[in-house]
Amino acid sequence: MSDTLAPPRRPGTSGGRTTPRGSFALRLFGERLSLLVRPRTLVVCLALTLLSALVLVVSVSVGDYAIPLRAVPGAIAGYGERLDVFFVQGVRLPRALTAIGVGAALGIAGAVFQSLSRNALGSPDIIGFTSGAATGAVTVILVFGAGRVAVSLGAIAGGLLTAAVVYLLAMKNGVQGYRLVLVGIGVSAMLGSVRDYLLTRAELTDAMGAQIWMIGSLNGRGWGEVAAVWVCLALLGPVLLAQGKRLRFMELGEDTARGLGVSTQATQLTVLAVASALTGAAIAVAGPIGFIALAAPQLARRLTRTGGTTLVGSALMGAALLVVADLVAQRALAPVQLPAGVVTAVIGGSYLIWLLYTEWRGGRA
Repeated sequence: MSDTLAPPRRPGTSGGRTTPRGSFALRLFGERLSLLVRPRTLVVCLALTLLSALVLVVSVSVGDYAIPLRAVPGAIAGYGERLDVFFVQGVRLPRALTAIGVGAALGIAGAVFQSLSRNALGSPDIIGFTSGAATGAVTVILVFGAGRVAVSLGAIAGGLLTAAVVYLLAMKNGVQGYRLVLVGIGVSAMLGSVRDYLLTRAELTDAMGAQIWMIGSLNGRGWGEVAAVWVCLALLGPVLLAQGKRLRFMELGEDTARGLGVSTQATQLTVLAVASALTGAAIAVAGPIGFIALAAPQLARRLTRTGGTTLVGSALMGAALLVVADLVAQRALAPVQLPAGVVTAVIGGSYLIWLLYTEWRGGRA
């Protein structure tokens, strides 16, 4: 299903085609919200959902203590062998659900940032919001020595503060995509220097803990993290979906969007604040896991063959990428477990090289 909002009917008309050929409109809440559904997009979203579910089942089954696949449903429901239930409900299932939730949050946030910047590189990783959230969390870890809740709040506050700074610096005559990316890269570099300074001044054990956290990992994540990320998705995701139509119009240019009745500045502020909060929440739960927000929206767009923002597809692609990456991180060098951020960096780096290569080939053509 596409998250693109269906165009409204013209006043005074009741018939005629109002949706693109081969699509249909799904209207919700008494036509206050309508979604444009394309069959190909629906198939891709269902396939990504099934992939995530399959990987979730496999990830709770494999490990040093293997659980037969046939016993997994019963263990999830709380029946079966006591050890099976313990490992599934207490260790593996919350980790897999956290991976899916964090991946979905990063995917949808990346789609919003790329839509605002109209640039494939305009993701939270590149333009500084991930760096801001990481700096906020590291500051809390090293300066205040606080616990997990305070670290989470520091990550969210750091992401929102960075978003405000980047927006204010890039908003001259409206937020232009290239300016947003350039300002974000500069702010990210400055924040990286701040983190490096804090690490050099910290005690060795604190610095090592902060450095491990900055890699991004899902080790030891429990039901508290599951609740945190999924509550944020449930609260903030619909806000972004409701802005989908305006984002599509803004991808045509701010002047065109204004001509279509979009309040561009209010839309930019809303989606930037919500996407930054979603990024901060994901980082607060799992650390700054890189490249999911960069790769998921573009991969979703290529699979669905849509020309604009695909928020639902990006969320599902991000969820699938991260749960697969976490399974690889757990089993690639078993019994040693890698941080998920290491695997996503390999995936994201490969994707970035491929993206630059295709752009180079397109330029030559």
